[in-house]
Amino acid sequence: MAQQLSKNEEHHRFMRRAIQRARDGVGAGQTPFGACIVRNGCVVSCEHNEVWKGTDITAHAEICAIRQACRTLRTIDLSECVIYSTCEPCPMCFSACHWARIPVICFGARIRDAQRIGFNELTLSNRQMKKLGASRVKIVPNVLREENLLLFQEWHSLDKKRGY
Repeated sequence: MAQQLSKNEEHHRFMRRAIQRARDGVGAGQTPFGACIVRNGCVVSCEHNEVWKGTDITAHAEICAIRQACRTLRTIDLSECVIYSTCEPCPMCFSACHWARIPVICFGARIRDAQRIGFNELTLSNRQMKKLGASRVKIVPNVLREENLLLFQEWHSLDKKRGY
């Protein structure tokens, strides 16, 4: 009989998938962001940022993962899913999670951490977005925060990197 993972172990497992996907993206010349969408303990999509690949400033990891999850599940209603993001979703990505009805957002690094390494982030946290928009999304911050900060440091130390 398979042993049930604790919620913390589950969060770590799927966040590590997002981190690995972000590393894949960095290897492909992208930025250090990854997102994994899970439904009932199964990965539905796991994507990295593709801003530079398609010269599309909206192609953040969360947006790419939501697009793929919607195609895979053939719906725009992701209300049975959880999203794991290597960084706190920006206001655009938070809004997309809200519109897709994703009930739980788990993230590692924070928006201010992305700002510190040079990203042009709005200083509007998920907590503030939730409050201002009366969103019911549950926010789980700091999941494997140190591992996500290491990912940022790895990217920041590269000679050939492009932020935005």
